[in-house]
Amino acid sequence: MHITVIAKAPVPGQVKTRLSPPCTPEQAAQVAAAALADTLTAVEEVARITGARRVLLLDGDRQEWMPAAFEVVAQRGAGLEERLRNGFLDLGPGVIIGMETPHIAVALTDAIAAARRGVDSIGLATDGGYWMIGLCAASASVAHALFDQIPMSGTHTGLAQLRRLHAHGRQVRLLPMARDLDTFDDLRAVAESGRTGSLATVAARVLADVG
Repeated sequence: MHITVIAKAPVPGQVKTRLSPPCTPEQAAQVAAAALADTLTAVEEVARITGARRVLLLDGDRQEWMPAAFEVVAQRGAGLEERLRNGFLDLGPGVIIGMETPHIAVALTDAIAAARRGVDSIGLATDGGYWMIGLCAASASVAHALFDQIPMSGTHTGLAQLRRLHAHGRQVRLLPMARDLDTFDDLRAVAESGRTGSLATVAARVLADVG
C-alpha cells in the first residue's frame, strides 16, 4: 500500500503558471516548492502511522531538498487522467494526493484504512476537482476503466470521477472537501488562513511583495 504525492518539479515557468501574473514565474515556483515540501512532510507522518510506502510521482527531476525517504517514480502519460491511471498501474493499490493540500493530508489515514478493507476514497476540491483519490485495487482493467476519458481540470471533474467509481460498482469513502491552490485568490486564502508551515509563510511573503 502506498501514499503517493503527484507533483511537478518546482521550476520557474513550468509550475503554478495560473499564478502568473501577478506573480513572477520565480514566485510561483517558490509557492509550488513550499506546497510540495509541506505536503511531503504531512504525508511522511501519515506513512509513519499507517506503514504505507512513501512515493513521489514526479514530473521533472528530483531536487536535492526532496526527502530521501520518498521513492521517486516518473510520471507517465500526457494528460492528468493518464498520469493518475499509470501511477496506479505502476504502484498498485494505494492513495495519490496532489501537491498543495498539506493542511488536510491527515485525512489520508482514513483513506489507507479504507483501501485495506476494500473501499476506494476520494476527496473533492472546492473548485470542482479533487485533491486525492485512493483505490483498493488497481489492475490494468480497473485503472483504464476508472480514469480513461475523465475530463480533468474542470468544474465537474470531481463529480465525474466519483460517478465513474460508482458506475463500476466501487464502494467509495468521501474524505473532507478541501481548497487546493491554483489561482491568486487561492494563494491569498492560504496567506490569510493562519496555518503553520512553509506554504503559508511563502504565500504571505509573495502576497506582500506583489502588493
